[in-house]
Amino acid sequence: MSEPTSDTLQIEREETASKGRYVVTVDGHEAEMTYSRAGESLIIIDHTEVPDALRGRSVGQALVLRAVEDARAEGKKILPLCPFAKAQIARHPEWQDVLNS
Repeated sequence: MSEPTSDTLQIEREETASKGRYVVTVDGHEAEMTYSRAGESLIIIDHTEVPDALRGRSVGQALVLRAVEDARAEGKKILPLCPFAKAQIARHPEWQDVLNS
């Protein structure tokens, strides 16, 4: 079985005026990554939660990738305060173009 990606998982994006989250349900378990919007051009990823049943299946990585893809498409930058998201972006040099510097 191949790793899930942001293309193969049904990741939903829910957003309000100031906050949002990416959420995906796999095998009945919900994983999410939350963020806040800081102005028009910055999102701050503040929390990623993947249930134990989904660990090791790249679900969290797919959530971060989706945020990176959306940030690129929308001309936004990401400030990853969440340690997991920060580590994922650090491991993927090809994602670092969206980092808020």
